[in-house]
Amino acid sequence: MSKDDYSRNTDRLIQIRYNRHILRTFSLIGFVFVFFVVCLNTYFSVPVLAQEYIFETKWGSFGTSYGSFSQPQGLAVDSQGNVYVTDFTGLANQVQKFTGDGVFLTAWGFLGFGEGFFTNPGGIAADLSSNVYVADFGSPEIAIQKFTSDGTFITGWGSLGLGQGQFINPAGVAVDSQGNVYVTDFGENNDVKKFTSDGNFIMEWGSPGTGDGQFVEPGSVGIDRSNGYVFVLDQGNNRVQKFDTNGNFILKWGSPGTGDGQFSSPEGIAVDTQGNVYVADTGNDRVQKFDTNGNFITKLGSPGNADGQFIRPSSVEVGFNGNVYVADSGNARIQVFTPVNQ
Repeated sequence: MSKDDYSRNTDRLIQIRYNRHILRTFSLIGFVFVFFVVCLNTYFSVPVLAQEYIFETKWGSFGTSYGSFSQPQGLAVDSQGNVYVTDFTGLANQVQKFTGDGVFLTAWGFLGFGEGFFTNPGGIAADLSSNVYVADFGSPEIAIQKFTSDGTFITGWGSLGLGQGQFINPAGVAVDSQGNVYVTDFGENNDVKKFTSDGNFIMEWGSPGTGDGQFVEPGSVGIDRSNGYVFVLDQGNNRVQKFDTNGNFILKWGSPGTGDGQFSSPEGIAVDTQGNVYVADTGNDRVQKFDTNGNFITKLGSPGNADGQFIRPSSVEVGFNGNVYVADSGNARIQVFTPVNQ
């Protein structure tokens, strides 16, 4: 081998070793960068998701005095930010009204039948004029009662039965932007009924079963007033079904379980001004938030009685300011959560 050949081979060997060194260096840098990004994402992203909502305040305790509850069941928030709570067990068959931060304002209702009386007040809703609608399941005379915001009786409708506009167990109630009233009815009917604001029957849809548009114990109902969607909490099937305001099926999500997007006997549903859907996942002691197509966004709560914890939350509602109100039934209180970016 000539001296020139030897020199060229040596240079080539040095270049190969140099290239390998550069490759190892960049590989190490790349590994360190990826590791750093993963750690950064783990450190910062998970807490942000968990803290998308923070505990703001709470009110209520077990008792029979105003501001206390026996078993808070339904929630509604009016256009002024006032909060209405139905309470049913024992003699506490009433509606209580509070400010958005829990100051007691008034109450109405007694155990019994007829105008202004309740047997089991559950679902409750407020329209854009702050009229209040209460679903009283178990009442043989007036299933749905409409009141002014201070509890003055306006009208009522719905009797016990299987006929058009009749109810077996009226559960959830909601009002759309036109003032139409939607009521879920479980039992032999297992359907959704739609009325005008003064109780004239418009239509109904649904039947018992597990197929699309069928229900097993439909519970709460929520309305996307901006886009005209109706979300029905199909409690017995552990799912949410989405319809248009004429009852046409659009989509569904949910299954039994404890994972994200799964439910255990959910009882409450609400829709915010952006069309996001909130579900009181009662058996799992939490609230889950989804977009309008059922994609999981985040969740609030865990089992317990500390701030931000729940025991069988029965209802959820969202104010126009974005605050989330939860009827923490097992702890006989209302909890309020605020978005962190508010």
